[in-house]
Amino acid sequence: MGPAAAGSGLRVGLVGIGIMGTAYANNLRAGGFAVSGWDIDAGRMKALDELGGLPGTSIAEVVASSDVVLSALPSTAALVEAVEGPKGVLAGAHPGLVFVEMSTFPLAAKEAAKEILHPAGVSVVDAPVSGTGAQAADADIVIYASGEASAIAQAAPVFDAIAKATHDLGPFGNGSKMKYVANLLVSVHNLATAEAFVLGMKAGLDPQQILDVIVPGAGNSKILELRGPMMVADDYQDASARLKMFIKDISVIKEFAEGIDVPTPLLDASLPFYEEGVTAGLGELDAAVLCRLLENKAGLER
Repeated sequence: MGPAAAGSGLRVGLVGIGIMGTAYANNLRAGGFAVSGWDIDAGRMKALDELGGLPGTSIAEVVASSDVVLSALPSTAALVEAVEGPKGVLAGAHPGLVFVEMSTFPLAAKEAAKEILHPAGVSVVDAPVSGTGAQAADADIVIYASGEASAIAQAAPVFDAIAKATHDLGPFGNGSKMKYVANLLVSVHNLATAEAFVLGMKAGLDPQQILDVIVPGAGNSKILELRGPMMVADDYQDASARLKMFIKDISVIKEFAEGIDVPTPLLDASLPFYEEGVTAGLGELDAAVLCRLLENKAGLER
């Protein structure tokens, strides 16, 4: 293992260097942490190098040289491969390592990773985040941590560098459960915000005026503040959370809710619009692009 980061005593590894992972890397480097990482995309590895991080030759190499590893992956299949693959987390595992899984996945997938890594002396923390990529870039996210209190405490300096707040929610899995609650609201608010903008614009109101007038009032939401400016500009290229990602998240939330017999009428109503947007080729754009989808359905041309 290499020298620890000055002032922190912790070496941090990243598994997955996408929108969120890149934001974590940037904030960790700004906080003086030694950061290494791995991603299947060579371009993202290059970006990590440019941030002053160390691209690893494998996940195992990154894990072996880290005290805390943050996992931000796009799918459960990617998590399984990252953990169990021949050069994955298990291959580089060592006693005392804290492995923090930060993605929005079915809880069973995280529990499976925990069962595999625990015998190797690894403490697995379930810690999804609330916030968009843009918020992550500003360290403006909230972390929903769950698992062993000692492991969460060990990772606390890392969390402090990448988030504005961390909540220790107790037993492993509570972090994911809280994220399902948060993302249910975000999924519905995305669509509700787009619907409100299109109603106002079709009625002849100026989109900037809609934003300026509604934000100070009772109709405001965090999503209106974050995605409203994109809807005003009709520019969704700088995606902080891609539209297609929400289909995965909504499916995970629905499956969990059905498993505990909870109806989700608004979430159910929102899903077809996300699916229609992806079918229309809008999946890589920010989820605020639901506004454009509804404009088209309303026959509105700006």
